[in-house]
Amino acid sequence: MARTDETGEIARHGSPFGTTPPDPPPAGGDAGANGRMPRWLPRALVLALALVGVFQLGSWAFHQLTGLLVNILIAFFLALAIEPAVSWMASRGLRRGLATALVFFAVIIVSAGFVTLLGSMLAGQIIKIVEDFPNYLDSVINWINAHFHTELRRVDVQEGLLKSDWLRNYVQNSATGVLDVSAQVLGGLFQLLTITLFSFYFAADGPRLRRALCSVLPPARQAEVLRAWEIAVIKTGGYLYSRGLMALISGIAHYILLEFLDVPYAPVLAVWVGLVSQFIPTIGTYLAGALPMLIAFTVDPWYALWVLIFVVVYQQFENYVLQPKLTAKTVDIHPAVAFGSVIAGTALLGAVGALIAIPAVATLQAFLGAYVKRYDVTDDPRVHGHRGRGQGLFARARELWIRPPDQPGKKPPEGTGGSGRSGDGAD
Repeated sequence: MARTDETGEIARHGSPFGTTPPDPPPAGGDAGANGRMPRWLPRALVLALALVGVFQLGSWAFHQLTGLLVNILIAFFLALAIEPAVSWMASRGLRRGLATALVFFAVIIVSAGFVTLLGSMLAGQIIKIVEDFPNYLDSVINWINAHFHTELRRVDVQEGLLKSDWLRNYVQNSATGVLDVSAQVLGGLFQLLTITLFSFYFAADGPRLRRALCSVLPPARQAEVLRAWEIAVIKTGGYLYSRGLMALISGIAHYILLEFLDVPYAPVLAVWVGLVSQFIPTIGTYLAGALPMLIAFTVDPWYALWVLIFVVVYQQFENYVLQPKLTAKTVDIHPAVAFGSVIAGTALLGAVGALIAIPAVATLQAFLGAYVKRYDVTDDPRVHGHRGRGQGLFARARELWIRPPDQPGKKPPEGTGGSGRSGDGAD
């Protein structure tokens, strides 16, 4: 038996190498000091839960405020657009608040006059269409009877329309949707008022806003912010200039067509097409072309078809020829970049993104261009798209055609390396 001491513990025998064997592990029921939970673990769990809660709250607040943020973004770009006019008037001695108010007042007067004139014209044309609708219907029925040998009558067509389920459902849906339309109109007016107020504040308090932003930045950063602001003003003004120029060209082209077809209110319709097609993205072209088609239909149904064809053809010309060139000239970006930025802006913010994508990308490109170091390009033909002599497919075919074929059984001279030419000291 092993020897024990007075406490009854087994005596520890020395190791033959002079070391003491390790103590046996504690019993399973007794937790040592190292078996307790670390003190930092509860705090880490609480911190992780707090971060998750803050992230969820921020995400919810961002989604709730998305509409307001989009309105502020539109207002900021509108303030950049009118900044040159406001600064010019302020440099002549007027206060910025009064200068901004005058610019907004002029824009509101022009817009209100145009909408009033267009609304009165549209109301008169709708009344005329309703009054002349029976005559149009008779002409269409006579044409169908003459070409398809039918016996249609206007009374039968009217009774069929009045008794149709489609008309009844349409009237019911229109009646139930009046409140929805009213709510959308009120929401649109409130959104317009919000954008107008923010635009006014951004334009009137532009210097104060820039000073407040620069006051929290070091001097080097202040210069960069002010330069970026100036670039944004220039690019936004250039973009609006290009849009205005395209609206002028579009208005002149459509005025010539409408005047040639003797469509009434041709000048107003031309202005309508030019403005709506350029300043309402995506659906602006179709919305702009619908009104001239409607007015042309009151003159002759075939005129409406001619207007539709002209609108479609001109739109293709504008998309692929006119717009890329003018946009690249005024905002100094490549047409492919302009087209891609519009697609990206539409995917991110819809119509608003399509409207502000080009000036935003132009501003970013011009600002980052100062930080990109450029080098002189080597004078290589491949830079200009030219290939060296003998590198093209036709050059290689020509070389093989001109070179004489090797005679069979005849070895090349020594020292030529198989090239077929005599070297120095051969024989």
